[in-house]
Amino acid sequence: MDLQDAIKLTENIIYLDNAATVYPKPPEVMDRMVELYKLYGVNPGRSGYDLCLIGGDLVEEARGLLCGFFGGNHPERLCFAYNASEALNILIQGMAEPGCHVISTTVEHNSTIRPLNHLAKDGVIEEVTYIPTGPQGYVDPDDVREAFRANTRLVVVNHGSNVIGTIQPITEIGAIAHEHGARFIVDTAQTAGVVPIHVAKMNIDALAFTGHKSLLGPTGIGGLYVRDGVEVRHTRAGGTGVESAYPYQLDQYPYRLEIGTGNVLGIVGLHLAQRYLTRRTLDSIYRHEMQIFKVLQDGIEAIPGVTIHGSKSLDDRLPVLSITVDGFDPSDVGTMLDADYNIACRTGLQCAPLIHEQMGTSPRGTVRLSVGPMNELDHVEAAVKAVQEIAEMGAQRR
Repeated sequence: MDLQDAIKLTENIIYLDNAATVYPKPPEVMDRMVELYKLYGVNPGRSGYDLCLIGGDLVEEARGLLCGFFGGNHPERLCFAYNASEALNILIQGMAEPGCHVISTTVEHNSTIRPLNHLAKDGVIEEVTYIPTGPQGYVDPDDVREAFRANTRLVVVNHGSNVIGTIQPITEIGAIAHEHGARFIVDTAQTAGVVPIHVAKMNIDALAFTGHKSLLGPTGIGGLYVRDGVEVRHTRAGGTGVESAYPYQLDQYPYRLEIGTGNVLGIVGLHLAQRYLTRRTLDSIYRHEMQIFKVLQDGIEAIPGVTIHGSKSLDDRLPVLSITVDGFDPSDVGTMLDADYNIACRTGLQCAPLIHEQMGTSPRGTVRLSVGPMNELDHVEAAVKAVQEIAEMGAQRR
């Protein structure tokens, strides 16, 4: 496909894969990001000339904005990474105590499941207990409480499911973790930029975020926040731009967890996106998305031969819908939506195999339709019509 064909395709696409990444991003974020990078895209914190100082100021301003966004009060403890997956690896490997027991859930993404499983397989930790959700996809805090052992030292929970959209009761789970002397890590990949998050009020010790989803930045940027009084062990070492004669990784934040040259372009994008989110407000974005999502879910629910997996409630929910269509493999439905209707969606296990095993949709998975801030009513109406036509074809095949 040449560039002109690609441009033509994007002009007509109905994009419902926002749980993977929000698309398109606000032009005022992307365009200004490139402009600023052209002006100040040097290596911040490494030298004292004016361009370097200005670039450093942009990075530190972004750090402060994001710290406040998550309810933190120590900007230096907001550390940048490439994405939530890297941030979760840093936190899990740096906070899991040798020989300890860890509690997590079946709604986790592989960004949590795989690091934990590797630690258990390698004998670093004793075991991981994955708490199943209830029938509607919500974790019962009492089930978490009952899973604690004498050596449980870490709890890791996905705030919002990328498969079924359920938002977990992390405030209650965090309180239980603290009652038992355990640390609490939260994966906010799906919720940051959609619903308010406050580390202190929600009993969060450390959180991981990604920038390219509802925080409206580019890919390749994310990070973590570590609450004051909580420490994360060094798991990596490298350049910091300061105290270069010191032979070990620095203990102070952010240098404790940041190594090498950061993604300055991505950080500038997050800086600008924070200002966009402030202007538009999380509440207005969430209301917009859920109003459209209700039309999508109600329309899909009325189609014979289509099954909605997970909760149908709009409370404590993200605009993410997982479905299967009788008579078709989910991958075939995704192909038809793409080829015949120019609708972009996600099919398969969505990097979250445990929830699919629990729902009985493994190994083929589901078709996931996810609404974002740039979607409009006509997008979901077109999706409902397309799924209905596909379901009618499926009925004819049975």
